[in-house]
Amino acid sequence: MEKMAHVKAQVTCRFQASPERVFDAWLNPEFATRWLFTSPGSDRIGRRVEMDPRVGGKYVIVDRRNGTDYVGDGEYEEIDRPRRLVFTFRMAQFSPTIDRVIVEIEPLEDGCQLTLVQEIVVPHRPDATSEEVRQMLAACKSETEHGWNEMFDHLLTLL
Repeated sequence: MEKMAHVKAQVTCRFQASPERVFDAWLNPEFATRWLFTSPGSDRIGRRVEMDPRVGGKYVIVDRRNGTDYVGDGEYEEIDRPRRLVFTFRMAQFSPTIDRVIVEIEPLEDGCQLTLVQEIVVPHRPDATSEEVRQMLAACKSETEHGWNEMFDHLLTLL
Protein backbone atom coordinates (compact mmCIF):
# COMPACT_ATOMS: atom_id res chain seq x y z
CA MET A 1 0.00 0.00 0.00
CA GLU A 2 1.36 3.41 -0.96
CA LYS A 3 1.70 6.31 1.43
CA MET A 4 1.04 9.92 0.45
CA ALA A 5 3.17 13.00 0.93
CA HIS A 6 2.28 16.58 0.04
CA VAL A 7 4.14 19.53 -1.44
CA LYS A 8 3.13 22.92 -2.79
CA ALA A 9 4.48 24.30 -6.04
CA GLN A 10 4.14 28.06 -6.56
CA VAL A 11 4.63 30.22 -9.63
CA THR A 12 4.08 33.95 -10.10
CA CYS A 13 3.82 35.69 -13.47
CA ARG A 14 3.08 39.27 -14.52
CA PHE A 15 0.94 39.94 -17.59
CA GLN A 16 0.44 43.15 -19.52
CA ALA A 17 -3.22 42.26 -19.91
CA SER A 18 -6.29 42.95 -17.82
CA PRO A 19 -7.16 40.57 -14.97
CA GLU A 20 -10.37 39.70 -16.86
CA ARG A 21 -8.47 38.70 -19.99
CA VAL A 22 -6.00 36.55 -18.06
CA PHE A 23 -8.79 34.96 -16.02
CA ASP A 24 -10.85 34.18 -19.12
CA ALA A 25 -7.84 32.44 -20.73
CA TRP A 26 -8.39 29.66 -18.17
CA LEU A 27 -12.09 29.08 -18.91
CA ASN A 28 -12.48 29.68 -22.65
CA PRO A 29 -11.95 26.29 -24.36
CA GLU A 30 -10.96 27.79 -27.70
CA PHE A 31 -8.27 29.91 -26.04
CA ALA A 32 -7.22 27.33 -23.42
CA THR A 33 -6.50 24.79 -26.15
CA ARG A 34 -3.65 27.04 -27.29
CA TRP A 35 -1.75 27.09 -23.99
CA LEU A 36 -3.20 25.15 -21.04
CA PHE A 37 -1.51 21.78 -20.37
CA THR A 38 0.24 21.90 -23.74
CA SER A 39 3.89 21.91 -24.73
CA PRO A 40 6.02 22.72 -27.79
CA GLY A 41 5.88 19.02 -28.73
CA SER A 42 2.09 18.85 -28.68
CA ASP A 43 0.16 17.78 -31.76
CA ARG A 44 -2.51 20.45 -32.33
CA ILE A 45 -4.68 18.00 -34.28
CA GLY A 46 -4.91 15.57 -31.35
CA ARG A 47 -5.72 18.30 -28.84
CA ARG A 48 -9.13 18.42 -27.18
CA VAL A 49 -10.49 20.70 -24.46
CA GLU A 50 -13.93 20.29 -22.89
CA MET A 51 -15.01 22.67 -20.13
CA ASP A 52 -18.08 23.27 -18.04
CA PRO A 53 -16.82 26.45 -16.31
CA ARG A 54 -19.06 26.63 -13.26
CA VAL A 55 -18.60 25.55 -9.66
CA GLY A 56 -19.03 21.78 -9.72
CA GLY A 57 -18.45 21.70 -13.48
CA LYS A 58 -15.83 19.42 -14.92
CA TYR A 59 -13.14 19.76 -17.55
CA VAL A 60 -11.08 17.35 -19.67
CA ILE A 61 -7.96 18.30 -21.60
CA VAL A 62 -6.33 15.85 -24.00
CA ASP A 63 -2.85 16.67 -25.27
CA ARG A 64 -1.25 14.41 -27.87
CA ARG A 65 2.55 14.13 -27.94
CA ASN A 66 4.41 11.70 -30.19
CA GLY A 67 1.22 9.72 -30.78
CA THR A 68 0.36 9.36 -27.08
CA ASP A 69 -2.68 11.06 -25.54
CA TYR A 70 -2.16 12.64 -22.12
CA VAL A 71 -5.44 13.28 -20.34
CA GLY A 72 -5.89 15.77 -17.51
CA ASP A 73 -9.23 16.28 -15.84
CA GLY A 74 -10.78 17.86 -12.81
CA GLU A 75 -13.57 19.89 -11.32
CA TYR A 76 -14.01 23.60 -10.68
CA GLU A 77 -14.30 24.35 -6.95
CA GLU A 78 -14.28 28.18 -6.95
CA ILE A 79 -14.79 30.71 -9.72
CA ASP A 80 -14.54 34.37 -8.69
CA ARG A 81 -13.91 36.30 -11.92
CA PRO A 82 -11.39 37.90 -12.32
CA ARG A 83 -9.69 37.27 -8.97
CA ARG A 84 -9.64 33.59 -8.07
CA LEU A 85 -10.02 30.19 -9.66
CA VAL A 86 -9.69 26.89 -7.81
CA PHE A 87 -9.89 23.50 -9.46
CA THR A 88 -8.79 19.91 -8.97
CA PHE A 89 -6.35 18.25 -11.37
CA ARG A 90 -5.38 14.67 -12.04
CA MET A 91 -3.78 12.58 -14.72
CA ALA A 92 -5.25 9.16 -14.01
CA GLN A 93 -2.92 7.41 -16.47
CA PHE A 94 -0.03 8.23 -14.11
CA SER A 95 -1.64 8.32 -10.67
CA PRO A 96 -5.08 8.20 -9.04
CA THR A 97 -4.13 11.16 -6.83
CA ILE A 98 -5.91 14.47 -7.21
CA ASP A 99 -4.10 17.79 -6.85
CA ARG A 100 -5.65 21.16 -6.13
CA VAL A 101 -4.73 24.26 -8.14
CA ILE A 102 -5.36 27.79 -6.83
CA VAL A 103 -5.02 30.72 -9.23
CA GLU A 104 -5.13 34.24 -7.82
CA ILE A 105 -4.98 37.32 -10.03
CA GLU A 106 -4.12 40.73 -8.66
CA PRO A 107 -4.66 43.89 -10.74
CA LEU A 108 -1.65 46.13 -11.38
CA GLU A 109 -1.41 49.54 -13.05
CA ASP A 110 -0.05 47.97 -16.22
CA GLY A 111 -1.84 44.60 -16.21
CA CYS A 112 -1.96 41.97 -13.50
CA GLN A 113 0.02 39.47 -11.51
CA LEU A 114 -1.02 35.83 -11.39
CA THR A 115 0.03 33.57 -8.55
CA LEU A 116 -0.59 29.86 -8.91
CA VAL A 117 -0.25 27.30 -6.13
CA GLN A 118 -0.57 23.61 -6.90
CA GLU A 119 -1.11 21.39 -3.86
CA ILE A 120 0.46 18.14 -5.04
CA VAL A 121 -0.18 14.69 -3.62
CA VAL A 122 2.83 12.43 -4.13
CA PRO A 123 2.46 8.69 -3.55
CA HIS A 124 5.49 6.75 -2.29
CA ARG A 125 6.45 3.34 -0.94
CA PRO A 126 5.76 2.81 2.77
CA ASP A 127 9.41 1.85 3.30
CA ALA A 128 10.80 5.01 1.65
CA THR A 129 13.25 6.86 3.84
CA SER A 130 12.53 10.43 4.84
CA GLU A 131 15.40 11.52 2.57
CA GLU A 132 13.90 9.62 -0.40
CA VAL A 133 10.53 11.26 0.24
CA ARG A 134 12.17 14.69 0.55
CA GLN A 135 13.96 14.17 -2.78
CA MET A 136 10.75 13.02 -4.48
CA LEU A 137 8.85 16.06 -3.19
CA ALA A 138 11.63 18.45 -4.27
CA ALA A 139 11.75 16.91 -7.76
CA CYS A 140 7.95 16.99 -8.11
CA LYS A 141 7.81 20.63 -6.97
CA SER A 142 10.58 21.65 -9.36
CA GLU A 143 9.08 19.80 -12.36
CA THR A 144 5.63 21.23 -11.68
CA GLU A 145 6.92 24.80 -11.38
CA HIS A 146 8.94 24.34 -14.58
CA GLY A 147 5.83 23.11 -16.43
CA TRP A 148 3.69 26.04 -15.28
CA ASN A 149 6.44 28.52 -16.17
CA GLU A 150 6.62 27.09 -19.70
CA MET A 151 2.85 27.37 -20.08
CA PHE A 152 2.82 30.93 -18.73
CA ASP A 153 5.64 31.91 -21.11
CA HIS A 154 3.43 30.71 -23.95
CA LEU A 155 0.38 32.47 -22.53
CA LEU A 156 2.37 35.71 -22.34
CA THR A 157 2.93 35.56 -26.11
CA LEU A 158 -0.74 34.80 -26.77
CA LEU A 159 -2.07 37.69 -24.69
